[in-house]
Amino acid sequence: MSLSFSQRIAVVFAALLAGFSVLVLALGLRAAGEHEHEVLQRLSHGLALHIVDHWPEVARSADEPGLRAALDEILHMLMTVNPAIEVYVLGEDGEVRAFAGDAQAVKAASVDLRPIRDFLAGGALPILGTDPRDPGARKIFSAARFGAGGAASDQRGYLYVVLDGQARAHVASRTVPRRFTVTLAALAAAALALTLFVGAVGFRKLTRPLRQIAREMRAFTLHDRGQPVTGGDTGPDRRDEIVAIASAFDEMVQRIQAQTRADAEREAAHRELTANIAHDLRTPLTAMHGYLERLAKADPPGILPDERRRCLDAALAQSNKVRRLSQQLFELARLQAVSVPLQIDRFRVDELVHDTVQKFALAASSAPVTLAGLPPPPVEMEGDIDLIDRALVNLIDNAIRHSPPGVPVRVSLLKKGGGVAIFVEDTGPGLPEDVAAQFRGEGASGSPGAARPGGGLGGLGLAIVRRIAALHGGGLRLLPSQCGTRFLLTLPVARKAAAPA
Repeated sequence: MSLSFSQRIAVVFAALLAGFSVLVLALGLRAAGEHEHEVLQRLSHGLALHIVDHWPEVARSADEPGLRAALDEILHMLMTVNPAIEVYVLGEDGEVRAFAGDAQAVKAASVDLRPIRDFLAGGALPILGTDPRDPGARKIFSAARFGAGGAASDQRGYLYVVLDGQARAHVASRTVPRRFTVTLAALAAAALALTLFVGAVGFRKLTRPLRQIAREMRAFTLHDRGQPVTGGDTGPDRRDEIVAIASAFDEMVQRIQAQTRADAEREAAHRELTANIAHDLRTPLTAMHGYLERLAKADPPGILPDERRRCLDAALAQSNKVRRLSQQLFELARLQAVSVPLQIDRFRVDELVHDTVQKFALAASSAPVTLAGLPPPPVEMEGDIDLIDRALVNLIDNAIRHSPPGVPVRVSLLKKGGGVAIFVEDTGPGLPEDVAAQFRGEGASGSPGAARPGGGLGGLGLAIVRRIAALHGGGLRLLPSQCGTRFLLTLPVARKAAAPA
């Protein structure tokens, strides 16, 4: 029969308790026996001396005529009055000189005198000595030395009284064990039954969270978690191992779901990126193919030089777009790697913004680039200066391409707390709604979005800027604007941990 976990714990607990009870019982019986021996030996401590004082015949030589019979009579009388004792007359060296009873019953010819000397010297009780009838056993005794206390004696030796003789042991073995065994068996059975019942109820209650965890594991899905095993407690008792397991399971599920959501977002971003790349590449490739086809099909003498030049220039421009897009795609793939090596330097970000604006101001473009607002204060920051310059170039170039001719693109820098805010604003047609939704947190994070009207860098360029900002612990936001597009690039002054790829 298969037992549940709580039932197995209850059985093991009952077995351990039974074993512990047997050990305690054994130690208790031993302690009780030693206590009984001490009490009996203490009560009968002066018995041997009392016999020597009141029956001096036991100290006389047993070899004299008529004294042997008197000694035997005294010893027999003492053992008849108290059948539990056994009386022996010992010589100076401990040899057994006289005793009452069957001579064949005495197995030892002498008695060890060391316990007797300890007894007479007042040693700590109980003191166990030799049993002449069973040399392998140790018994409590009372002893007295002949001639002690001024008593008359014609020989040297000891009166040795075994207090728990064989008669007492025989009676105890026939009466006590049976009653004791029955009582002990009844108590053990009752204790074991009670232990099993209490253990089964208690351990079933204690393992209830484990069963709940098992149910949660069987019913677990990525989209429908249900109630937490810990009941939603914000601070579970970590000292309770079962509660700690339940809390760890809830945290693991949350991490799995968060990772699954992140994987889904990355997958959606990759799908959208692929679609946008195809869209961005299709327009220039189609145009370039058309121009090249026009040149290939036309009769060379029949095409005018100016038209040939326009077709070649247009094809070259579209080829440059394809080249620029492929470079950006390679750069975005490198930036989205799991580990991007950044060249961290400390530099003046206000000087970087000023130099980038001047670079565009000197270049011939349809829209001028100007620094708006107050001159930026000196601001130092830590980061990869080449990547941050690349992000600024992408934002400004994107704004120029979508601004009306002659309308300036405004760039400004603001120091905010522990970071800097760089604003890039144009007056173009604005972002498509799907791209704007992504910046408002309604789309896949980090995806480039659809191409803006007129093509260009609206897809990959913004994705590169967002990734560079994330690598530095910052971000790219789309701010509300009445006309055109207004981007906010935020960067911390002190470098933070990069965002996950």
